[in-house]
Amino acid sequence: MNGERIGAAIIALVSMAGLLVQFDATLAQTGSIGETLWTLIRFFTVLANILVTLTLGAVALGQRVSPRMVGGMLLSILLVGIIYGLLLRGLLSLSGGALLADTLLHKVTPLLVPLWWLAFARKGMLGRRDPWVWAIFPAAYLPYALLRGMMEGHYAYPFINVARLGIGQVAINALLIATGFVMAGYLLVWIDGWFSGRLSQPRPTR
Repeated sequence: MNGERIGAAIIALVSMAGLLVQFDATLAQTGSIGETLWTLIRFFTVLANILVTLTLGAVALGQRVSPRMVGGMLLSILLVGIIYGLLLRGLLSLSGGALLADTLLHKVTPLLVPLWWLAFARKGMLGRRDPWVWAIFPAAYLPYALLRGMMEGHYAYPFINVARLGIGQVAINALLIATGFVMAGYLLVWIDGWFSGRLSQPRPTR
């Protein structure tokens, strides 16, 4: 097993461990497996870490995963880490398993994934359309999270709390996050091209 697969396996296990610890901590509160699963999939953090576990788990097993898929996974987990650092850190007082899960899901995995990408991911295969493809995941999450929040009276994240902030402010927050996500996507495409010795546009033939 080469370094790419070993690194992918380690990160997949770290992410999976965070998910399992979070599941156990939430189960202790709900007492129901079904309710625990329903509670956890409310959060983009959990969905993004599931994506990391599945994508890098496939890489670790020697399966061929497209660079576009890897790039989308990278941006999604980076979004988790950045939003946590800017908007969510310190909002809750955590201890025990909940604190460990918070550290693994919000800090460790979002740090390890880009390091793995820089060291091992295939470069030079991303294109200008990819940031918009990657944006589908968080864009689809927003109406899902809003609908659940309206139905349940509890929003996954304070910056999408329509009841407290109003739909106008939530729309502004979503637009700012979406703009940053797409810009980060184009930066990733540029970095990918730089590492491969060229930008995203093909070189002219002679």
